[in-house]
Amino acid sequence: MTAEALICSDRDLYLPQPATVVSKTVLTATETLFEIRLDSGEELKHMPGQFVEVTVPGVGEAPISVSSSPDRKDGFELVVRRAGRVTSAMHDRRCGEKLGIRGPFGTHYPVDGVMRGRDIVFIAGGIGLAPLRSAIHWVLNHRQDYGKVTVLYGTKSPAERLFLDELSDWSCRPDVTFMETVDRADANWKGNVGVITKLIPTAGIDAARTVVAACGPPIMYKFVIVSLYAIDVMDESIYVSLERRMKCGIGKCGHCQINGLYACTDGPVFNHADILRVQEAI
Repeated sequence: MTAEALICSDRDLYLPQPATVVSKTVLTATETLFEIRLDSGEELKHMPGQFVEVTVPGVGEAPISVSSSPDRKDGFELVVRRAGRVTSAMHDRRCGEKLGIRGPFGTHYPVDGVMRGRDIVFIAGGIGLAPLRSAIHWVLNHRQDYGKVTVLYGTKSPAERLFLDELSDWSCRPDVTFMETVDRADANWKGNVGVITKLIPTAGIDAARTVVAACGPPIMYKFVIVSLYAIDVMDESIYVSLERRMKCGIGKCGHCQINGLYACTDGPVFNHADILRVQEAI
């Protein structure tokens, strides 16, 4: 690559592409689904688990995981939790208004690699379903390429459940094993109550055939990994997303550094065996 080409390539990493909010769908009291299209008409060309940097002009920038499948060609979707200045400004954006998009960035769940031909278990905690949804849609769109598909979903309460229509669809599909639980039930909840790890022993997982894709709060991983060990799932077959503390998206600011790894470039999707090797080398 010539010096001129390298400069242009580097500039593209920092320069947001103009994009338009096409639609908004309120999912919960704090989460909204945004449909976004690049003004250039180009595809985003992401893979499941990757993220984009979203710029709200005059406010700031935030990393957000892509929630739609790469199979979708007419735009992409982001689930945004109202949590701070930038995400609140995104929630206030109206259809037709502009955003800036950089990316996609980061690693992805290996739906096009080691997951092919294997049983797949998706384990989602809370808003962790948003990035996993991209992988779930991909796998279901290419269902013949995978073995048994299991989706385990846990939230703190029924009111925090995302994508209710899709949860209902997955629960009815004969080629999907869908199980969910809530930490605290309300008067109308008739399903499982308890932490998500209670679902793992009863999900009929064949450890030798299975690849696990997990996304949720960091504390969830600690107990999910222990539960997977209990049924003999190997570290090499577990993939987790470590999205916390990301900022610039390209490994320059160091904000997301974890023991020498950068969540935005070495991740956010990590194989659990690789994480353990880094810990052992310290």
